Amino acid sequence: MTGTDQINGLGYPARMNRRPETTAHLQYRVPAVRHLAWMCHAPQLISSPMGFAPETYLPDDAEERLKVWDSAPELGPEVLTEPPARRLGHYFERLYECLMQDLLGWEVMLKNQPVRSNGITLGELDFLVRNPADNVVEHHEIAVKFYLGHQDDGQARPLWYGPNTRDRLDLKTQRLTDHQSQLTARPETRNLLASLDIQTPVRPRIFMPGYLFYPLDTPLSPPECIPVGHLRGDWLYISDLDEMNATGNVTAADGKRWIPLVKPHWLGPWRQQEPPDSQSTEDALAVVRSAGVPRLFAVLERSPEDGYWSETSRVFVVPSTWPGVPDQR
Repeated sequence: MTGTDQINGLGYPARMNRRPETTAHLQYRVPAVRHLAWMCHAPQLISSPMGFAPETYLPDDAEERLKVWDSAPELGPEVLTEPPARRLGHYFERLYECLMQDLLGWEVMLKNQPVRSNGITLGELDFLVRNPADNVVEHHEIAVKFYLGHQDDGQARPLWYGPNTRDRLDLKTQRLTDHQSQLTARPETRNLLASLDIQTPVRPRIFMPGYLFYPLDTPLSPPECIPVGHLRGDWLYISDLDEMNATGNVTAADGKRWIPLVKPHWLGPWRQQEPPDSQSTEDALAVVRSAGVPRLFAVLERSPEDGYWSETSRVFVVPSTWPGVPDQR
């Protein structure tokens, strides 16, 4: 493994993607408010004329409203205090509804509306909303994604897989742009909307923020047509981490510590007041070894100003067989 340093016999990755945006939303103590603030400004993983940027439409008092919700979440939208949905995608949808309706003030006309023909489901409209800027109805397809770049010998270009390798960036992008976002152009959808007294045509929009994780020990070019300012992390094999003798309290020379990130806290940066628990890190790494399940970790650094531990970067640790082909290195 290249690019590592040693201290007190503990190895750690020295070259990591430190992202400047990690401090952007850490002032919010309520996780849902912090996640909502992240969604307002997070760059997308897709370059398309249909791309939707919420920050373009934020009202002047958006930050003040978030601060009020953070200080008294029980007085804000229900999503701020309800238990988050077990599936990250469902939680993301709830936050997006709050973003559109309660923060931007847009009318949400439909959500998760299936479109059928002769009993066969053709697809589902994530959101149908009315843009008050021009009173046009918009169809929003949304997703939050995390992809790891991997390039086998002989491959012309890297492929970008989700932790579950059945998900792939190029396939998801194609489906979003060519199928999901075009659903309102189908006569079946137009007939459905007409029956609901919703005017057409409808403007398609796509919102897909997330992170791309680059292999720690191998230079890799970003995928084509991905915004330059996309959010980045790193990934490495558990076998490489073991070689660095960092199987317990993963420690860096500059005082950083690792903690496992649990959904829904994959959304945006993490912070905590208590010192990181080395046992939870060791347990999460053990799961990667024993169960072959990739795990996401935040690399934390303690702030000298307020004493909180805040995320400075994030890293996926994957089993040695990932992405499904035995490691031949």
